[in-house]
Amino acid sequence: MDSASRRDIPPGLSGCITDVPGFLLGHIQDLEALTGLSVVICPPGTTGACELRGTATATRGLDALRPEHLVGNVDAVVLTGGSAYGLASADGVMSWLEEKGRGFSVGSYTVPTVAAAVLFDLASGNGDVRPGSAMGRAACEAALDREGPQGSVGAGCGATVGKLLGRARAMKGGAGTASVRLPGGGVVGALAVVNAYGGVHDPDTGAALAGPRAEPPGEGIVDSTHHLYTHGRPFEGFSGSGENTTLGVVATDISLSKPETQKLSQMAANGLIQTVRPSYTTVDGDVVFALSCGEKEDSLDAVGAAAQVALSRAICRAVIEADGMGFLPAWRDLR
Repeated sequence: MDSASRRDIPPGLSGCITDVPGFLLGHIQDLEALTGLSVVICPPGTTGACELRGTATATRGLDALRPEHLVGNVDAVVLTGGSAYGLASADGVMSWLEEKGRGFSVGSYTVPTVAAAVLFDLASGNGDVRPGSAMGRAACEAALDREGPQGSVGAGCGATVGKLLGRARAMKGGAGTASVRLPGGGVVGALAVVNAYGGVHDPDTGAALAGPRAEPPGEGIVDSTHHLYTHGRPFEGFSGSGENTTLGVVATDISLSKPETQKLSQMAANGLIQTVRPSYTTVDGDVVFALSCGEKEDSLDAVGAAAQVALSRAICRAVIEADGMGFLPAWRDLR
């Protein structure tokens, strides 16, 4: 990559959600079918919450993340392709966790708490192949406690962005991670899978990193927000309304209660607003999870600000690290 291309990369795109002690991240993908899933395995005692703002969502296990729910902890978060069919992958994650003795104790049984959310990637490859139980288990077995591959991996394998003007002008999305260190010694890490209707922008400069590509003789990337309010919406995604999603997970070793973790998920979601433009549209299934496990102390506002930055950086990294996989150009292909 030449020096000009390097200057286009937003600063701070480093680190991983696994920089938070005890958390593991696993990816599995089918490179022929162009689908996959990513799993965040939590250390015991993790408190979880989520902010669900999308209106084209498919989820599983979110009840246990409500502040008033009987179950206090979460064992894993699954982000999966395959649309709603991909929720079956959580079965494999649950069985893997059960074998490890993880879960809510009910008599002689343990029931793992696994939350899951999906993205639509059926149009990217072979839509008849979707992540299932076997892939969920494989993702757990591949989980690392350190930074691994980025871009077109896991749930980001078939992800696409910039679909306002249709598939022919879209770009490749992906999965990305980042982390931010707090002055008091704590850390906030993030994972993002970007399959957005709109474009992805550097939150510091506003520069477009991915989105609908201009038609010749024009060059560059069309600003989706500007196009919507000046020209209207030509059609919804590739062909329907349920094909777009940005999924995020933030984790920290700052000790937070369940209501505080809920607030953290709301604050972290602002990182999506800063970076994906427009976000939370009627045709996006955006969900942001928040996880807390640790004994460190810090201001919730400080942790929330770090989560916002970490998620925005993870979103940028998802598209910068993506590979076009031979069916759509990626950020790197336009340098």
